Amino acid sequence: MTEARHESKSKLLDAALHVIRAKGYTATRVEDICETAGLTKGSFFHHFKSKEDLALEAAAYWESNTSSLFEAAEYHNHPTALERILAYVDFRKALIRGDLPEFTCLVGTMVQEIYDTEPAIREACRKSICGHAATLEEDIAEAMRDSAIQGNWTAESLALHTQTVIQGAFILAKAKGSPEIAVQSLDHLRRYIELLFSTSEANSAHKPSPAKERICAPHAQP
Repeated sequence: MTEARHESKSKLLDAALHVIRAKGYTATRVEDICETAGLTKGSFFHHFKSKEDLALEAAAYWESNTSSLFEAAEYHNHPTALERILAYVDFRKALIRGDLPEFTCLVGTMVQEIYDTEPAIREACRKSICGHAATLEEDIAEAMRDSAIQGNWTAESLALHTQTVIQGAFILAKAKGSPEIAVQSLDHLRRYIELLFSTSEANSAHKPSPAKERICAPHAQP
């Protein structure tokens, strides 16, 4: 019985990942999730107290699934830090395929709609996006040392910038109804990173900024 319940919950979470990316969080109804999962509303409310409860678990489910995908990716195997960063961008570009809901980001989609109205979901989305960005920081810091860069920016800020470009690329892909603009944005991001690390002499002319609180710290809750 426990195994059956677990399977039905996974079906509902998988359905949520698809439907929310296709319709948006606000437009998604519990009925839409159940129909896609092939389950009843009774099954839904057996596992989730509300649509918000589903969104919170879906964000954690998304983070777990995507973390496994990126941890196993081959870009980690490149010999230098800069090569690993560029290969990461190439990997993100390779994931842009299929219909829009298949490659756009669940948490990026949700937070655009609910950032001011659902603080708990906003925090779950922040945790997922910033947590993923943090996985790039070690390689960026190493690449900065390798290139003798002492600029007025940090590994954290560049890691977050990569996510800014990627999430923005998804928005433009939705606006245009085509993945092509997202592919072009990733190409621009790759060129930017190559240029940034090829100008170490110019960057070293700037003294590093004093240490500050991490950029992606959570907002204080009201």
